[in-house]
Amino acid sequence: MASRAAVKKTQAGEPGTFTSKQELTAYREMLLIRRFEEKAGQLYGMGLIGGFCHLYIGQEAVVVGMQMTLKEGDQVITSYRDHGHMLACGMEARGVMAELTGRRGGYSRGKGGSMHMFSREKNFYGGHGIVGAQVPLGAGLAFANKYRGNDHVSLTYFGEGASNQGQVYESFNMAALWKLPVVFIIENNRYAMGTSITRAAAKSEELYLRGAAYGIAGEQVDGMDVRAVKEAGERAVAACRAGEGPYILEMMTYRYRGHSMSDPAKYRTKEEVQKMREEHDPIEQVKRRLLDGGIASEDDLKKIDADIRAIVTDSAEFAQSDLEPDPSELWTDVYLTA
Repeated sequence: MASRAAVKKTQAGEPGTFTSKQELTAYREMLLIRRFEEKAGQLYGMGLIGGFCHLYIGQEAVVVGMQMTLKEGDQVITSYRDHGHMLACGMEARGVMAELTGRRGGYSRGKGGSMHMFSREKNFYGGHGIVGAQVPLGAGLAFANKYRGNDHVSLTYFGEGASNQGQVYESFNMAALWKLPVVFIIENNRYAMGTSITRAAAKSEELYLRGAAYGIAGEQVDGMDVRAVKEAGERAVAACRAGEGPYILEMMTYRYRGHSMSDPAKYRTKEEVQKMREEHDPIEQVKRRLLDGGIASEDDLKKIDADIRAIVTDSAEFAQSDLEPDPSELWTDVYLTA
């Protein structure tokens, strides 16, 4: 089994090209996530969102690029930094924001909050608050696909902090043993809850090799470039559909905000964050290509931004005006009976 493991570190400048339509789609989808998260941060600061709130600002290229590789029926499961994944899966901004504020119109009817939203319709299986808990569940989704004989793929996201969890390696072993169609995506934003990956993980610069002992192919990818993400994602998804078993993608990305809204992120310098924003921002990269390639004008991009801001503003207004759940909701979705 180990002989089939292939590893690759994707170098800067390698990503393939996008069509004009793909560039515009990526720009719009990433900008929607960025503006939504900015608004969520504002509502949290106003006390309208309770509990934990983990923003995806800076990491947008990962989920947008991966979604571009999927087809109807494929599944997504992730950790608690999940708002971006929901939006990329096609879940409505209104429903996501309403769940953040604990309202009836939320995807979990106001009971799940930031970390626990689901949509069977969009094949989004959470949002999970326990570190690494979604990884065996993602392998289980892949097992179901293989058992049913379809060619669907499970995208299972987790962070570099979760990559040291024991259940992750149990999932690697089972997925490799049974050749399950699952892409394990490590969103390596370098700091987990606040400790640098270099202080927390042996061979920290090579997390994509963590599956080599099980014969799982892996790649390290520039997760700030949506083109690089899509290109690597297509290889991984194709391998899964072809019955070759699991695949690991380590996405080198970066979060601009703290681990959660309560984290001041004093473990890194302002200069480091600013350098990432100025030199590697995923949305600005696409914006430059759109302008330089004559695909869109400044006015065109301002119009897109205005449209997205309107969607986000509408979602915030809906979330604040929607009713809170009826107390009877405490007893729903607790047990499944025949």
